[in-house]
Amino acid sequence: MNAIKNCALSDAELVREYIHKGDNNAFDKLVDRHSKRVLNHILYTVKDEELANDLFQDTFMKVVILLRNGKYNEEGRFQGWLMRVTANIIMDHFRKKQASEEASVSTDNAEIDILNRLELSDPPLEDILIEEQVRQNAVKLMNALPENQREILELRFYQDLSFKEIAEMKGMSINTALGRMHYAVNNMRRLAQKHALCK
Repeated sequence: MNAIKNCALSDAELVREYIHKGDNNAFDKLVDRHSKRVLNHILYTVKDEELANDLFQDTFMKVVILLRNGKYNEEGRFQGWLMRVTANIIMDHFRKKQASEEASVSTDNAEIDILNRLELSDPPLEDILIEEQVRQNAVKLMNALPENQREILELRFYQDLSFKEIAEMKGMSINTALGRMHYAVNNMRRLAQKHALCK
């Protein structure tokens, strides 16, 4: 009955059902509704299927955390907001990649402006506080997960390994690694609701 009801709801209504009532079916419906567009956008941008799958998982993990922490403006369109989150995830990936590449370049080259580097600039204080709160909440949720799910999250987000690398390291298939990530995200959503970490 709930699933039939969810099919008829708008994105905004599904978001409210998830945030205010903890209806995980509502979130699953949002994912089903928008996953193809998100994945296609990422794949078109990065031109790498394995990387696209990694960033896709990262995107919906970020969406869970942002929704649970009240960082969604209900007056906006969910699809537009979701695509901005997706764009930020992609941008973060390229920033990290660029910073890594720049760190390996010799500063003896006079063409390089070492004072005008992204990693040396200070983000706004509000962004720092929000990011720290999100990080603390994410750590609490991760610590409450079963070990096999927590391990996948730690390898993905703390060691920045791809799902292919995780699968090879742990001697499992990529599908198993993705499956454990999926279960971990679902469990984190339920735990966030149970412990009201969005408050």
